[in-house]
Order: sequence, then C-alpha cells, then structure tokens
Amino acid sequence: MTTLIEKAQAGFAQRFGDSAPDGVWSAPGRANLIGEHTDYNGGFVLPFAIDRRTVVAARLNGSSTYRVGSHMFDDVVTATIADVAAGSLPRWSTYVLGVASILDADSPSDRPRGVDLFVTSDVPLGAGLSSSAALESAVAVALNDLWHLGRTETELAQVGQRTENTIVGAPTGIMDQSASIKGRADSVIFLDCRSLETEVVPLGFAEAGLALLIVDTREEHSHATNGYAARRASCELAAKTLGIDLLRDATMTDLIAAKGKLDDETFRRARHVITEDARVLETVRLLRDEGPKSIGPLLTESHNSLRDDFEVTTDRLNTVVEASLSAGALGARMTGGGFGGCAIALIEEPEIDAVTDAVRLAFSDKGFSEPTIFVAVPSDGARRDV
Repeated sequence: MTTLIEKAQAGFAQRFGDSAPDGVWSAPGRANLIGEHTDYNGGFVLPFAIDRRTVVAARLNGSSTYRVGSHMFDDVVTATIADVAAGSLPRWSTYVLGVASILDADSPSDRPRGVDLFVTSDVPLGAGLSSSAALESAVAVALNDLWHLGRTETELAQVGQRTENTIVGAPTGIMDQSASIKGRADSVIFLDCRSLETEVVPLGFAEAGLALLIVDTREEHSHATNGYAARRASCELAAKTLGIDLLRDATMTDLIAAKGKLDDETFRRARHVITEDARVLETVRLLRDEGPKSIGPLLTESHNSLRDDFEVTTDRLNTVVEASLSAGALGARMTGGGFGGCAIALIEEPEIDAVTDAVRLAFSDKGFSEPTIFVAVPSDGARRDV
C-alpha cells in the first residue's frame, strides 16, 4: 500500500502541480466466495475484499470543473458534470465522473465542487475482480469526505451500482460495491441483495491452514457487451412466468411445477439461481458450524452449475477448476460474472505450489497463455489512507 499511495501522490503532483492532494483514499477489488448471478435476482452472495486496491489522490479545486488523471494514461480528462450525460468522455473516466454526478445530483450545493483526482491501482483489469467497483468505491469515499456528505456505506455502494447501471451501461447488481466498501479482514460479507442487510462472517482460513488461490486466466470480459444482459433477461422472464418479482422467492418445487411453461434454457438459468442461493446459505452455515474446510464441495457444485445451467464458464475457467481439483484442492470455481476472468481454489497451504504448478501445466498443454496466480488475502474495505 505504501508504494501505491506514493505513486498516487507523485502522479497527482505531476498532473496537477506541486500542491499536495487534500487526501488519499483507496478501495479493494473483490472476489466472490460463492453466490454468482444471484445479486440482481434479489438473492444472497458471499464476497470478500482482496488485498489489491485502487488508490485515489484528490483535492478540491474551487471550480465547477473536474480534472481526472490515471497512471494508465498520459492525458488528463477535463469535464463538468453536464459532460457526463453527453456521453463523449473516455470510458474509463465515466466511472469516476459518474460517481461524482450521482452524488452531486443527490445532494445539490451552491458551492463549487470541482475536484482534481489521480488514480492508480494494482487490481487486475478485466479479470472479474471488480476493478470498476474498486474505482467507484474509492472515488465515492473520497467525495463523501471532501464534500462532507455523511453517506453510509450502503448508500455509497448504491451510488457505485447506479453508476454502472445508468452511466456505464452494465446491468450489474450491488455485490461488487458492497464488498469493496464493507470488506473486513479474514471475513466474507454475507449480503442479502434485496434488503441490503449485511453480516460479517469470519472465514478462519489462517487458523485452519487454508489458502484461497486466485487464478487470472487473462481472458478479458465485459459485463456491458457480453452475455451478462441476456442471462439477466432470462432470469426476469423466469420470475415473470412464475408470478414473482425476483427469483430469490422461488423454490425448486415452484420451478419444476412451471417447467412446461419455460423453454429449456430459461429453466436452466432459473435452476442455477435457485440452487446457488441455497448453496450460499449452506456455506454460511458450514462456516459457522463446521469450519472452512467443509465448504469445498459447495464451491465445486457452484462451478458446475455455472458451467452447465448458466453457461458462463470458458475452457480456461474449466481448466483451472479441473487442474486444481486434480492437484488436491478442496474446491474450486469460477468467480465473477464469467465469460473469462478468474477462478478460485480453496487449498491446504502446503498444496499452494502443487496446485499452482498443475494449473500452469494444464494451460501450457492446451496452448493457453500463462495465467497470473496469487494467494488472495481477505482484507478491509474502502478507507481514507492519508
């Protein structure tokens, strides 16, 4: 973190002059232990914040103009709130300015709210680790402080989701932002996506001698342009056919009774959501009653459902899971929206090297580019660092 903070401060000085920022804020990416594509169905999810973060150095500039810089780009984006709606800004900057526009609209002020921001990050892009939510959350907590808004963690998470849905154009749920803002060390966030109630559930990985390996397949995806929207539409159709608002309220008995009214694809999409909600609840029970070593089979069941019923895995994601299990992982699954990105494997700490080697060898044998593999440490959420 020290390196990232220093990089943010140095980048701010280079882009905006020698004056120091008013502060430095950060937010983590996230991985999802279990509960995939249940969030926008009003169901349950179990994400955790990872130890990869996006850092924002920011300063009020006394005008109505926003200037946004990033370590990834040489140019500074200069815009006003009105420019956000025009849709002419570089895509990456819409995550930043979208958060600003929503917070500004929700809490109007006669005082100028222009801000200079510089962004840096070590959250992998396009990997299913919610780099976008990390950016939104870091900006949200920064502006919440700078503008003295007093927003709650849940409200800031909602701002991030609204940015994705209404400005970026990705029909995502609220899981990613909730994990990024509310994450806690060595814990998962048990989130009810309808009520937005959250509970911190201890993982106990260290005490149990377990590690969670993240494998970035380096197969990029985009929720705004891939089949994510089609999956959501299938879920909405299934709920409408069942006469309910959200699949969260359906049971397998309900679904089987309505099978004749649903085409096979829609039936399978709904079956994944219903069984995945049940797996989340069972994972929470096992973590509380039996400990983290007992949850492995549920992770693998989740992956199989995402592969067969929801059809969002890829050859690379399936290869990670198959190779990890063959090398002794307790459980493994894709994590994130699918169509690329990352998979996770729950393993005994002494098996880290064996599982890593098995995945690399499997990728090499299939001619895939080498994956990026690291141990994920469940970490704290968004915060002010300086």
